[in-house]
Amino acid sequence: MANEAGNVWVSGFKSDYQKVFVNEWSPFLGAMFLLLVIFGLMVNGTFWGVFGGVKFWGDWINNLIGLGPALGIPSELDGFLTHRMSLMNSLLVLGAFTAALLSRQFAPNLPPKQEFLWAALGGGMMGIGAALAGGCTTGGFFNPVLHSSPAGWAMWAGLLLGAALGVKLLLWTLENIEWGTEPPPSLVVPPAVKKFYPLAGLITLVGVMLWATSWYGSGNEQLAIRALIILAGFAIGFVMHRSRLCFARAFREPFVTAEGDMTKAVMLALAIGIPIAALLFEKKVIDPYVAIPPTFWIGSLMGGFIFGIGMIFAGGCASGGLWRMGEGHIKLWVAMFFFAWIGSVASSLFKKFNITAIDESNLETFEMTRVGFQAYLPEMMGGWGWALLVSGGLLLIWYGLVRYNESTSKFTLF
Repeated sequence: MANEAGNVWVSGFKSDYQKVFVNEWSPFLGAMFLLLVIFGLMVNGTFWGVFGGVKFWGDWINNLIGLGPALGIPSELDGFLTHRMSLMNSLLVLGAFTAALLSRQFAPNLPPKQEFLWAALGGGMMGIGAALAGGCTTGGFFNPVLHSSPAGWAMWAGLLLGAALGVKLLLWTLENIEWGTEPPPSLVVPPAVKKFYPLAGLITLVGVMLWATSWYGSGNEQLAIRALIILAGFAIGFVMHRSRLCFARAFREPFVTAEGDMTKAVMLALAIGIPIAALLFEKKVIDPYVAIPPTFWIGSLMGGFIFGIGMIFAGGCASGGLWRMGEGHIKLWVAMFFFAWIGSVASSLFKKFNITAIDESNLETFEMTRVGFQAYLPEMMGGWGWALLVSGGLLLIWYGLVRYNESTSKFTLF
């Protein structure tokens, strides 16, 4: 009887482990968990961002190759683990890596030669687009929409147009360019190594928890805040890997397969998140302007269009690229390198030529640049009533288009 009870317990444990760490989560569940992490950051006075950390990596690259002085990049930069967004991005990769180990899904993936070219092209375009829009799909689209800024919706329109054109261009390359399409030799992970994946994932998970705990209890206020960043970044990477949550896919899939679950998951997160964020802003828990780029509407629209094309060729957006890096996709490591490098170059040049530089003579409460300003719907529309109505209406229009396309495939380009 004791052996039988023990076997039942072990069987139940394995079943639970399979459900949590191996079986793919619903994108809707992933979106809800992501929203919880984002609000956890907001109530602590900060926000989720990706491009700032990626551009920081690019600043380091430019200093290493000697371009920093010409671009006006400071010679002394923060460390990779002291810069807030760099730390969060690094932990996002580590969180995805841990999830991939626990599910035994980590596998170095070497793409055909042509894909390296598209990674460089796509990553570079994402860098230019994010520099112009003031953020990627996270900081230029999702966060501003969550913060009731039309800048996010302007980038949304640009992303849709860019993704549609990107899919058409990528289809053309598949039909007309044969160079570099031969699949490379597979990088096979020995079964004996895969056997230890879950243990390695568990060790990594415990190590991150101990790291965050030591910083939180250090008595240093800055390290205590960084402890929150460690946990948030790790959780985001873990959740996005388990649910395959990807903003690029949300914009791409309706044009490719007419599948709309990922898109609807992003919509659901925004539909729930916008009114909750509004309450936090009303209670002055966090300043809404901290995550609103001064790019409405020209920079947001044009940046979104360029970024949209780039993310199709790169095979992922910023956050989606980071968690795929943790899963072992070498193409995304290349794409992220060019995203960081060109993003740093573009950001520096745009500021150097006063395109995205803040107008210091502006006496308003919001920031302004040559490509736009910090637009906040409640102030533009005289209150939250119309602001929430506009956001809700745009979400309904987006949902209607996606549901129509799922039924008819009218917008698919293949």
